[in-house]
Amino acid sequence: MRAAIVDRPGSVRVGDVQDPSPGERDVVIKVGACGICGTDLHIADGHFPPTPYPIVPGHEFAGEVVELGSEAPGDFRIGDRVAVDPSLFCGYCTPCRSGHGNLCANWNATGDTVNGAFAEYVSVPAATCYRMPDEMTWEQGALVEPVSCAVHGVRQIGVEAGERFLVVGAGTMGLLMQQLLQRGGAHVTVVDRNTARLGRASRLGAVAVAGDVAELDGERFDAAVDCTGAAPAIEAAFDSLRRGGRLLVFGVAPAEARVSLSPFRIYNDEITIVGSMAVLHSYGAALDLVASGAVNTDELLTDRLTLEDFPKALELMRSGAGLKVQVLPGGVDA
Repeated sequence: MRAAIVDRPGSVRVGDVQDPSPGERDVVIKVGACGICGTDLHIADGHFPPTPYPIVPGHEFAGEVVELGSEAPGDFRIGDRVAVDPSLFCGYCTPCRSGHGNLCANWNATGDTVNGAFAEYVSVPAATCYRMPDEMTWEQGALVEPVSCAVHGVRQIGVEAGERFLVVGAGTMGLLMQQLLQRGGAHVTVVDRNTARLGRASRLGAVAVAGDVAELDGERFDAAVDCTGAAPAIEAAFDSLRRGGRLLVFGVAPAEARVSLSPFRIYNDEITIVGSMAVLHSYGAALDLVASGAVNTDELLTDRLTLEDFPKALELMRSGAGLKVQVLPGGVDA
């Protein structure tokens, strides 16, 4: 089969690899669509330490079940349309046993540490598959994974009706976070230095948009969410909080990054700072949100490319020209 392969950091190609076969409790998926996110760029560049090389990346995906393992659990059938949670938790470490599988000491994920879905076919544990309604498209199914990350993030920060939120970053994750916060009754202001993205934030219901936090004239917020992973943005989000405010660090920063925050203000103003790591018991809820139309995915998908165009898809993401870029291994008209 054809697949995108990262042979080593900085070396990306599309080539032939062996067709996957299912383990006893696995299924083989014919990939309908797979989305690119920042983690894929980190993998391509060698900045995601858990990744072994060579690897077929791709962790935001949906497709059709075409083969079943001999002991695949559940009542899956050939032809089922599924979206797939890429999480591969061990189930026996302390975080897993305490209900925090996303912090698994032996963490793995399809497309991040084992071969993923920028390919014609991929083998995954049947337990990670969620059936999609017939009316959902492959593109919508591939967006369930990022929505599930945002669902977990909203649960981490919490939201009450009438609260004023600042979202820093109007990429895919920022716009998903915006929509979920608004569903919780929040009034959301969105900031992004790439001002071309702010029109989408406005169309999705932001009460205000700006190119920089400094343009907000000192407005204070009940809570802020950084979706950039950039240290200056995190610091600006922190500085925008009212007394008693909350900050969610949602964007992925480099491991060596550091921020400068006032410990006195954290103490004196009782500022709460929380993080949100990937997916945790949120995939099913995310699928329901997408299937019901509660989350607008059409506004986010800007580019649909073939598998052979995978290197171009990476560059679209890297340049910021694309928002959500997806690869359709079966062809863009399939």
